[in-house]
Amino acid sequence: MIATVRWDDGTKSIKLDEAYREGAVVIERRAKSKGLICSSALFVALALALGGCAGFIPLDSPDAVSTRSNAAIVTEPSAPLPYVLMPINPVVLQATNSFTDSAGLVFSRLPGGNYRDVTIGVGDIVTVTVYEAQAGGLFIPREAGVRPGNFVDIPRQQVDQSGNINIPYAGSIKVSGLTPRAVSNIIRERLKDRAIDPQAVVSVAEQRGNQVSVLGEVNTPLRFPVDPGGIRLMGAIARAGGPKYPSYESTITIKRSGRTYNESMSSVVHHPGEDILLAPGDVVFLTRVPRVFMVFGSTPSPGSIGGTNNRRFTFENDNMTLAEGLAKAGGLDGIRADSKSIFVYRFEPKPLLERIGLQVSQFPTELVPAVYKFDMSKPDGWFHADSFRMRDHDVISVAEAPSTEFIKLMAPLNAATVNAANIGATIANTR
Repeated sequence: MIATVRWDDGTKSIKLDEAYREGAVVIERRAKSKGLICSSALFVALALALGGCAGFIPLDSPDAVSTRSNAAIVTEPSAPLPYVLMPINPVVLQATNSFTDSAGLVFSRLPGGNYRDVTIGVGDIVTVTVYEAQAGGLFIPREAGVRPGNFVDIPRQQVDQSGNINIPYAGSIKVSGLTPRAVSNIIRERLKDRAIDPQAVVSVAEQRGNQVSVLGEVNTPLRFPVDPGGIRLMGAIARAGGPKYPSYESTITIKRSGRTYNESMSSVVHHPGEDILLAPGDVVFLTRVPRVFMVFGSTPSPGSIGGTNNRRFTFENDNMTLAEGLAKAGGLDGIRADSKSIFVYRFEPKPLLERIGLQVSQFPTELVPAVYKFDMSKPDGWFHADSFRMRDHDVISVAEAPSTEFIKLMAPLNAATVNAANIGATIANTR
Protein backbone atom coordinates (compact mmCIF):
# COMPACT_ATOMS: atom_id res chain seq x y z
CA MET A 1 0.00 0.00 0.00
CA ILE A 2 1.42 3.39 -1.04
CA ALA A 3 1.02 6.55 1.06
CA THR A 4 1.56 10.22 0.23
CA VAL A 5 3.44 11.84 3.11
CA ARG A 6 4.53 15.37 3.98
CA TRP A 7 8.21 16.13 4.70
CA ASP A 8 9.88 19.44 5.48
CA ASP A 9 11.04 19.74 1.88
CA GLY A 10 7.76 18.69 0.30
CA THR A 11 5.72 15.55 -0.24
CA LYS A 12 6.47 12.20 -1.81
CA SER A 13 5.04 8.72 -2.00
CA ILE A 14 6.51 5.84 -0.01
CA LYS A 15 5.22 2.57 1.40
CA LEU A 16 2.66 3.00 4.15
CA ASP A 17 4.53 0.89 6.73
CA GLU A 18 7.71 2.92 6.15
CA ALA A 19 5.75 6.14 6.67
CA TYR A 20 4.44 4.97 10.04
CA ARG A 21 7.88 3.70 11.05
CA GLU A 22 9.55 7.02 10.23
CA GLY A 23 6.85 9.08 11.94
CA ALA A 24 5.68 10.88 8.79
CA VAL A 25 2.30 12.58 8.61
CA VAL A 26 0.16 10.64 6.14
CA ILE A 27 -1.77 12.86 3.77
CA GLU A 28 -3.40 10.04 1.84
CA ARG A 29 -2.95 6.38 1.00
CA ARG A 30 -3.81 4.44 -2.13
CA ALA A 31 -4.84 0.79 -2.12
CA LYS A 32 -3.91 -0.58 -5.53
CA SER A 33 -6.45 -3.39 -5.29
CA LYS A 34 -9.43 -1.10 -4.69
CA GLY A 35 -8.22 2.30 -5.78
CA LEU A 36 -9.52 3.97 -2.62
CA ILE A 37 -8.20 7.32 -1.37
CA CYS A 38 -8.86 7.99 2.29
CA SER A 39 -8.77 11.15 4.29
CA SER A 40 -5.58 11.91 6.20
CA ALA A 41 -7.58 12.60 9.39
CA LEU A 42 -8.63 8.94 9.64
CA PHE A 43 -5.08 7.64 9.51
CA VAL A 44 -3.70 10.26 11.85
CA ALA A 45 -6.35 9.27 14.41
CA LEU A 46 -5.65 5.59 13.82
CA ALA A 47 -1.92 6.15 14.27
CA LEU A 48 -2.52 8.02 17.51
CA ALA A 49 -4.81 5.27 18.79
CA LEU A 50 -2.34 2.53 17.92
CA GLY A 51 0.48 4.53 19.45
CA GLY A 52 -1.41 4.88 22.75
CA CYS A 53 -0.52 8.54 23.27
CA ALA A 54 -0.78 9.45 26.94
CA GLY A 55 -3.80 11.59 27.73
CA PHE A 56 -5.47 11.03 24.38
CA ILE A 57 -7.71 8.17 25.57
CA PRO A 58 -9.43 8.58 28.97
CA LEU A 59 -8.51 6.00 31.63
CA ASP A 60 -10.10 5.21 34.99
CA SER A 61 -6.71 4.22 36.48
CA PRO A 62 -3.00 4.39 35.61
CA ASP A 63 -2.07 1.96 32.85
CA ALA A 64 0.83 -0.53 32.99
CA VAL A 65 3.28 1.77 31.19
CA SER A 66 2.55 4.71 33.51
CA THR A 67 2.76 2.55 36.62
CA ARG A 68 6.11 1.09 35.66
CA SER A 69 7.66 4.34 34.41
CA ASN A 70 6.82 6.23 37.62
CA ALA A 71 8.12 3.56 40.00
CA ALA A 72 11.18 4.47 42.07
CA ILE A 73 12.31 0.83 42.28
CA VAL A 74 11.31 -2.05 40.02
CA THR A 75 12.14 -5.53 41.26
CA GLU A 76 12.88 -8.48 39.04
CA PRO A 77 9.91 -10.72 38.25
CA SER A 78 9.79 -13.95 40.20
CA ALA A 79 10.21 -17.32 38.57
CA PRO A 80 7.02 -19.07 37.46
CA LEU A 81 5.33 -20.97 40.28
CA PRO A 82 5.79 -24.72 39.72
CA TYR A 83 2.63 -26.78 39.77
CA VAL A 84 1.30 -30.22 38.94
CA LEU A 85 -1.04 -30.73 35.97
CA MET A 86 -3.22 -33.83 36.24
CA PRO A 87 -5.61 -34.86 33.45
CA ILE A 88 -8.53 -36.41 35.28
CA ASN A 89 -8.93 -40.21 35.32
CA PRO A 90 -10.64 -42.67 37.69
CA VAL A 91 -7.54 -43.08 39.90
CA VAL A 92 -7.01 -39.34 40.30
CA LEU A 93 -10.73 -38.77 40.82
CA GLN A 94 -11.01 -41.37 43.58
CA ALA A 95 -7.92 -40.10 45.39
CA THR A 96 -8.92 -36.44 45.43
CA ASN A 97 -12.54 -37.18 46.39
CA SER A 98 -11.35 -39.41 49.22
CA PHE A 99 -9.23 -36.58 50.59
CA THR A 100 -12.09 -34.08 50.14
CA ASP A 101 -14.39 -36.29 52.21
CA SER A 102 -11.85 -36.74 55.03
CA ALA A 103 -10.30 -33.25 55.10
CA GLY A 104 -10.71 -31.19 58.25
CA LEU A 105 -11.63 -34.02 60.65
CA VAL A 106 -10.08 -32.73 63.89
CA PHE A 107 -12.65 -33.10 66.67
CA SER A 108 -12.14 -36.84 67.09
CA ARG A 109 -8.49 -36.14 68.02
CA LEU A 110 -9.28 -33.57 70.73
CA PRO A 111 -7.62 -34.37 74.08
CA GLY A 112 -9.77 -34.80 77.18
CA GLY A 113 -13.05 -35.50 75.43
CA ASN A 114 -13.92 -38.85 77.03
CA TYR A 115 -16.01 -37.29 79.79
CA ARG A 116 -18.69 -39.57 81.17
CA ASP A 117 -18.77 -39.14 84.99
CA VAL A 118 -19.74 -35.80 86.45
CA THR A 119 -16.90 -34.43 88.54
CA ILE A 120 -17.32 -31.76 91.17
CA GLY A 121 -16.20 -28.32 90.10
CA VAL A 122 -15.48 -24.99 91.73
CA GLY A 123 -18.76 -23.24 92.51
CA ASP A 124 -20.88 -26.39 92.68
CA ILE A 125 -23.33 -26.76 95.57
CA VAL A 126 -22.64 -30.06 97.38
CA THR A 127 -24.78 -32.01 99.88
CA VAL A 128 -23.28 -34.59 102.28
CA THR A 129 -25.14 -37.12 104.44
CA VAL A 130 -23.24 -39.22 107.01
CA TYR A 131 -24.62 -42.53 108.33
CA GLU A 132 -23.58 -44.51 111.41
CA ALA A 133 -24.27 -48.19 112.09
CA GLN A 134 -25.81 -47.57 115.55
CA ALA A 135 -26.57 -44.93 118.13
CA GLY A 136 -23.94 -43.68 120.53
CA GLY A 137 -21.38 -42.84 117.90
CA LEU A 138 -19.98 -39.53 116.70
CA PHE A 139 -23.18 -38.21 115.13
CA ILE A 140 -26.03 -40.36 116.54
CA PRO A 141 -26.95 -39.83 120.28
CA ARG A 142 -27.45 -42.76 122.67
CA GLU A 143 -31.01 -41.76 123.50
CA ALA A 144 -33.03 -43.51 120.80
CA GLY A 145 -35.98 -41.19 121.17
CA VAL A 146 -34.07 -37.96 120.74
CA ARG A 147 -34.06 -38.10 116.89
CA PRO A 148 -35.20 -40.54 114.23
CA GLY A 149 -32.83 -42.40 111.89
CA ASN A 150 -29.14 -43.12 112.02
CA PHE A 151 -27.83 -40.34 109.80
CA VAL A 152 -27.04 -36.65 109.88
CA ASP A 153 -27.27 -34.10 107.02
CA ILE A 154 -24.33 -31.74 106.67
CA PRO A 155 -25.50 -28.27 105.59
CA ARG A 156 -25.20 -27.62 101.87
CA GLN A 157 -22.05 -25.77 100.93
CA GLN A 158 -20.43 -24.36 97.84
CA VAL A 159 -17.04 -25.55 96.65
CA ASP A 160 -14.64 -22.67 97.23
CA GLN A 161 -12.05 -21.28 94.82
CA SER A 162 -9.49 -23.75 96.15
CA GLY A 163 -11.84 -26.63 95.37
CA ASN A 164 -12.47 -27.52 99.02
CA ILE A 165 -15.42 -28.19 101.33
CA ASN A 166 -15.44 -28.67 105.12
CA ILE A 167 -16.89 -31.72 106.92
CA PRO A 168 -17.16 -31.79 110.74
CA TYR A 169 -14.44 -33.98 112.29
CA ALA A 170 -13.06 -34.72 108.78
CA GLY A 171 -11.66 -31.27 108.12
CA SER A 172 -11.13 -29.59 104.76
CA ILE A 173 -11.40 -31.92 101.78
CA LYS A 174 -10.36 -31.08 98.24
CA VAL A 175 -13.26 -32.23 96.06
CA SER A 176 -12.71 -30.29 92.81
CA GLY A 177 -12.14 -32.70 89.95
CA LEU A 178 -13.34 -35.74 91.92
CA THR A 179 -16.53 -37.72 91.51
CA PRO A 180 -19.09 -37.78 94.34
CA ARG A 181 -18.23 -41.43 94.99
CA ALA A 182 -14.55 -40.60 95.42
CA VAL A 183 -15.40 -37.84 97.90
CA SER A 184 -17.63 -40.28 99.85
CA ASN A 185 -14.72 -42.67 100.24
CA ILE A 186 -12.45 -39.89 101.52
CA ILE A 187 -15.01 -38.84 104.16
CA ARG A 188 -15.49 -42.45 105.31
CA GLU A 189 -11.73 -42.96 105.68
CA ARG A 190 -11.35 -39.82 107.77
CA LEU A 191 -14.27 -40.68 110.08
CA LYS A 192 -13.83 -44.43 110.48
CA ASP A 193 -11.72 -44.12 113.67
CA ARG A 194 -14.20 -41.75 115.36
CA ALA A 195 -17.65 -42.80 114.12
CA ILE A 196 -19.29 -46.24 114.26
CA ASP A 197 -18.86 -47.83 110.83
CA PRO A 198 -19.51 -44.52 109.03
CA GLN A 199 -20.85 -44.24 105.49
CA ALA A 200 -21.19 -41.02 103.46
CA VAL A 201 -23.42 -40.08 100.55
CA VAL A 202 -22.26 -37.09 98.49
CA SER A 203 -24.29 -35.51 95.71
CA VAL A 204 -24.15 -32.35 93.63
CA ALA A 205 -27.28 -30.27 94.25
CA GLU A 206 -26.43 -27.54 91.72
CA GLN A 207 -23.78 -27.65 89.02
CA ARG A 208 -22.22 -24.27 88.50
CA GLY A 209 -18.71 -25.19 87.48
CA ASN A 210 -19.14 -28.18 85.14
CA GLN A 211 -20.96 -26.33 82.39
CA VAL A 212 -20.61 -25.92 78.65
CA SER A 213 -21.59 -22.90 76.60
CA VAL A 214 -23.12 -22.93 73.11
CA LEU A 215 -22.97 -19.54 71.40
CA GLY A 216 -22.90 -17.88 68.00
CA GLU A 217 -25.25 -18.64 65.13
CA VAL A 218 -27.66 -20.83 67.12
CA ASN A 219 -31.30 -20.10 67.79
CA THR A 220 -31.03 -20.08 71.60
CA PRO A 221 -27.52 -19.45 72.98
CA LEU A 222 -27.21 -20.90 76.47
CA ARG A 223 -24.96 -22.29 79.19
CA PHE A 224 -25.91 -25.53 80.91
CA PRO A 225 -24.37 -28.23 83.12
CA VAL A 226 -23.02 -31.45 81.68
CA ASP A 227 -25.31 -34.42 82.18
CA PRO A 228 -24.06 -37.28 84.41
CA GLY A 229 -23.68 -39.53 81.37
CA GLY A 230 -21.97 -36.80 79.35
CA ILE A 231 -23.33 -34.89 76.37
CA ARG A 232 -22.19 -34.97 72.76
CA LEU A 233 -21.53 -32.00 70.51
CA MET A 234 -24.64 -32.33 68.34
CA GLY A 235 -26.79 -32.85 71.43
CA ALA A 236 -25.46 -29.61 72.91
CA ILE A 237 -26.22 -27.74 69.69
CA ALA A 238 -29.72 -29.22 69.72
CA ARG A 239 -30.26 -27.94 73.27
CA ALA A 240 -29.30 -24.50 71.98
CA GLY A 241 -32.10 -24.61 69.41
CA GLY A 242 -30.00 -25.85 66.50
CA PRO A 243 -28.04 -23.84 63.93
CA LYS A 244 -29.51 -20.83 62.17
CA TYR A 245 -27.98 -21.72 58.81
CA PRO A 246 -27.48 -24.92 56.79
CA SER A 247 -24.73 -27.29 57.85
CA TYR A 248 -22.64 -26.59 54.73
CA GLU A 249 -22.49 -22.90 55.71
CA SER A 250 -21.82 -23.45 59.43
CA THR A 251 -18.41 -23.84 61.06
CA ILE A 252 -18.11 -25.18 64.61
CA THR A 253 -15.37 -23.89 66.91
CA ILE A 254 -14.65 -25.68 70.18
CA LYS A 255 -12.56 -23.94 72.82
CA ARG A 256 -10.98 -26.40 75.26
CA SER A 257 -8.07 -26.00 77.66
CA GLY A 258 -7.00 -22.69 76.14
CA ARG A 259 -6.95 -23.94 72.54
CA THR A 260 -9.47 -23.70 69.69
CA TYR A 261 -10.43 -26.32 67.12
CA ASN A 262 -12.48 -25.73 63.95
CA GLU A 263 -14.47 -28.03 61.73
CA SER A 264 -17.41 -27.68 59.37
CA MET A 265 -20.75 -28.84 60.67
CA SER A 266 -21.21 -30.96 57.54
CA SER A 267 -18.18 -33.03 58.54
CA VAL A 268 -19.67 -33.67 61.97
CA VAL A 269 -23.00 -34.65 60.42
CA HIS A 270 -21.44 -37.10 57.93
CA HIS A 271 -18.77 -38.57 60.26
CA PRO A 272 -20.25 -39.87 63.54
CA GLY A 273 -16.80 -40.09 65.11
CA GLU A 274 -16.58 -36.30 65.04
CA ASP A 275 -19.66 -35.99 67.28
CA ILE A 276 -17.51 -36.03 70.40
CA LEU A 277 -18.36 -35.93 74.09
CA LEU A 278 -17.98 -32.44 75.49
CA ALA A 279 -15.88 -31.74 78.56
CA PRO A 280 -16.71 -29.34 81.42
CA GLY A 281 -15.75 -25.80 80.51
CA ASP A 282 -16.01 -26.32 76.76
CA VAL A 283 -17.24 -23.39 74.68
CA VAL A 284 -18.96 -24.26 71.41
CA PHE A 285 -19.28 -21.41 68.90
CA LEU A 286 -21.11 -21.62 65.57
CA THR A 287 -20.17 -19.23 62.78
CA ARG A 288 -21.67 -18.78 59.35
CA VAL A 289 -18.85 -19.21 56.82
CA PRO A 290 -20.28 -19.83 53.33
CA ARG A 291 -18.00 -21.91 51.12
CA VAL A 292 -17.27 -20.31 47.76
CA PHE A 293 -15.72 -21.09 44.38
CA MET A 294 -14.66 -18.83 41.49
CA VAL A 295 -15.27 -19.34 37.76
CA PHE A 296 -13.24 -17.58 35.05
CA GLY A 297 -12.68 -17.89 31.33
CA SER A 298 -15.10 -18.79 28.59
CA THR A 299 -18.36 -18.84 30.48
CA PRO A 300 -21.31 -16.45 29.98
CA SER A 301 -20.58 -12.86 30.91
CA PRO A 302 -21.25 -11.86 34.55
CA GLY A 303 -24.79 -10.61 34.97
CA SER A 304 -26.19 -12.57 32.03
CA ILE A 305 -27.20 -15.58 34.16
CA GLY A 306 -29.81 -15.00 36.84
CA GLY A 307 -28.62 -11.48 37.55
CA THR A 308 -25.37 -12.71 39.10
CA ASN A 309 -22.94 -9.83 38.72
CA ASN A 310 -19.70 -11.55 39.64
CA ARG A 311 -17.74 -14.76 39.20
CA ARG A 312 -17.74 -15.77 42.86
CA PHE A 313 -20.40 -18.31 43.78
CA THR A 314 -21.47 -19.99 47.01
CA PHE A 315 -22.06 -23.69 47.59
CA GLU A 316 -25.66 -24.84 47.61
CA ASN A 317 -25.21 -28.26 49.27
CA ASP A 318 -22.75 -30.38 51.21
CA ASN A 319 -21.15 -32.10 48.22
CA MET A 320 -21.16 -29.75 45.25
CA THR A 321 -19.58 -31.15 42.08
CA LEU A 322 -17.71 -29.49 39.23
CA ALA A 323 -20.67 -30.03 36.91
CA GLU A 324 -22.95 -28.23 39.37
CA GLY A 325 -20.44 -25.39 39.68
CA LEU A 326 -20.24 -24.92 35.92
CA ALA A 327 -24.02 -25.05 35.67
CA LYS A 328 -24.36 -22.36 38.34
CA ALA A 329 -21.94 -20.16 36.36
CA GLY A 330 -24.05 -20.55 33.22
CA GLY A 331 -22.18 -23.42 31.58
CA LEU A 332 -19.68 -23.12 28.75
CA ASP A 333 -19.79 -20.31 26.21
CA GLY A 334 -20.62 -22.10 22.96
CA ILE A 335 -18.70 -19.55 20.87
CA ARG A 336 -15.48 -19.16 22.87
CA ALA A 337 -15.04 -22.20 25.15
CA ASP A 338 -12.59 -25.01 24.51
CA SER A 339 -14.49 -27.98 25.93
CA LYS A 340 -11.29 -30.06 25.95
CA SER A 341 -9.61 -27.75 28.47
CA ILE A 342 -11.56 -27.23 31.69
CA PHE A 343 -9.23 -26.67 34.67
CA VAL A 344 -9.67 -26.70 38.45
CA TYR A 345 -6.95 -24.97 40.51
CA ARG A 346 -6.32 -25.82 44.17
CA PHE A 347 -3.55 -26.71 46.64
CA GLU A 348 -3.12 -30.40 47.44
CA PRO A 349 -1.08 -32.06 50.23
CA LYS A 350 1.95 -34.10 49.23
CA PRO A 351 0.60 -37.41 50.63
CA LEU A 352 -2.37 -37.23 48.27
CA LEU A 353 -0.19 -36.68 45.19
CA GLU A 354 2.20 -39.43 46.30
CA ARG A 355 -0.78 -41.77 46.63
CA ILE A 356 -1.54 -41.10 42.95
CA GLY A 357 2.07 -42.00 42.10
CA LEU A 358 3.63 -38.56 41.63
CA GLN A 359 7.10 -37.60 42.84
CA VAL A 360 6.66 -34.25 44.58
CA SER A 361 9.73 -34.17 46.81
CA GLN A 362 11.11 -31.19 44.83
CA PHE A 363 8.32 -28.95 46.13
CA PRO A 364 9.50 -27.08 49.28
CA THR A 365 6.07 -26.79 50.92
CA GLU A 366 3.61 -29.38 52.23
CA LEU A 367 0.87 -28.04 49.95
CA VAL A 368 1.53 -28.34 46.23
CA PRO A 369 -0.19 -26.18 43.57
CA ALA A 370 -2.26 -28.60 41.52
CA VAL A 371 -4.34 -28.22 38.37
CA TYR A 372 -6.93 -30.81 37.32
CA LYS A 373 -7.75 -30.97 33.60
CA PHE A 374 -11.12 -32.16 32.26
CA ASP A 375 -11.91 -33.03 28.65
CA MET A 376 -15.63 -32.37 28.37
CA SER A 377 -15.74 -32.94 24.62
CA LYS A 378 -16.29 -36.62 25.46
CA PRO A 379 -19.07 -38.20 27.51
CA ASP A 380 -16.73 -39.60 30.18
CA GLY A 381 -15.53 -36.07 30.88
CA TRP A 382 -19.06 -35.12 31.93
CA PHE A 383 -19.32 -38.16 34.19
CA HIS A 384 -16.01 -37.22 35.81
CA ALA A 385 -17.15 -33.62 36.24
CA ASP A 386 -20.36 -34.74 37.92
CA SER A 387 -18.33 -36.89 40.36
CA PHE A 388 -15.54 -34.41 41.13
CA ARG A 389 -16.15 -32.90 44.60
CA MET A 390 -15.55 -29.19 44.89
CA ARG A 391 -13.75 -27.61 47.86
CA ASP A 392 -13.85 -24.19 49.42
CA HIS A 393 -12.11 -21.53 47.27
CA ASP A 394 -11.59 -23.77 44.25
CA VAL A 395 -10.88 -21.86 41.03
CA ILE A 396 -12.49 -23.11 37.80
CA SER A 397 -11.04 -21.89 34.51
CA VAL A 398 -12.59 -22.58 31.11
CA ALA A 399 -9.96 -22.14 28.40
CA GLU A 400 -10.72 -20.34 25.16
CA ALA A 401 -10.74 -22.19 21.87
CA PRO A 402 -7.63 -21.55 19.71
CA SER A 403 -9.72 -19.72 17.11
CA THR A 404 -10.95 -17.18 19.66
CA GLU A 405 -7.72 -15.16 19.72
CA PHE A 406 -7.78 -14.90 15.94
CA ILE A 407 -11.39 -13.73 16.03
CA LYS A 408 -10.52 -11.12 18.68
CA LEU A 409 -7.65 -9.87 16.52
CA MET A 410 -9.64 -9.69 13.34
CA ALA A 411 -12.71 -7.99 14.82
CA PRO A 412 -11.20 -4.47 15.26
CA LEU A 413 -9.26 -4.76 12.01
CA ASN A 414 -12.40 -5.66 10.12
CA ALA A 415 -14.24 -2.79 11.81
CA ALA A 416 -11.46 -0.36 10.92
CA THR A 417 -11.39 -1.56 7.31
CA VAL A 418 -15.14 -1.20 6.95
CA ASN A 419 -15.10 2.27 8.49
CA ALA A 420 -12.22 3.35 6.28
CA ALA A 421 -13.99 2.08 3.20
CA ASN A 422 -17.18 3.88 4.19
CA ILE A 423 -15.34 7.16 4.82
CA GLY A 424 -13.42 6.81 1.58
CA ALA A 425 -16.61 6.18 -0.34
CA THR A 426 -18.22 9.20 1.31
CA ILE A 427 -15.28 11.44 0.37
CA ALA A 428 -15.27 10.14 -3.17
CA ASN A 429 -18.99 10.82 -3.51
CA THR A 430 -18.63 14.40 -2.32
CA ARG A 431 -15.96 15.30 -4.88
